Amino acid sequence: MTLNYILIQLIGFVGTGCYLVSFQFKKNRTLFMVQTAGYIFYTLHYYLLGALTGAASYMVNLLRSILLSSGKKWACSWWACIGLCLLQLCAMKLTWAGWISILPCAANIASTIGGYTYNARKIRAANLFVNSPLCIIYAVIVGSWAGIIDEAISMASIIVSIVRFGWKNLGEEK
Repeated sequence: MTLNYILIQLIGFVGTGCYLVSFQFKKNRTLFMVQTAGYIFYTLHYYLLGALTGAASYMVNLLRSILLSSGKKWACSWWACIGLCLLQLCAMKLTWAGWISILPCAANIASTIGGYTYNARKIRAANLFVNSPLCIIYAVIVGSWAGIIDEAISMASIIVSIVRFGWKNLGEEK
């Protein structure tokens, strides 16, 4: 294991820290703002690993979090959601590396649709049951220890937030 590889993993772990903390905020706007910071580190992490589809996909996620936290009506519309999903597909096509490229694209489309429901339950369900499992598989394949640990802990963090706030208390918020 080289120093370079360790530094690349550490960059990913900074992203992990940001992302994990994000689910402990009850307000969706704060959740998305904290995730924005995490996506910056993850984009760099996956790029340095040579996992270009992951890097491109996280760049789209970065844009998504900025839009969702902005509170701007157009940025929070279903049209923006559709546009982001199309950008995910474009990122996948441009960085195609075989079937593996489908994993981050599908994961992040599910997360995008979940986010645009503005429903805390749906956001957490999309991440718990679709995004995280697909991202774990991708992270294993590309060698992202930070990604594996991030998604495993993210799933636990989502469960903690559900227990902490109660499933019924996590509803719609704009």
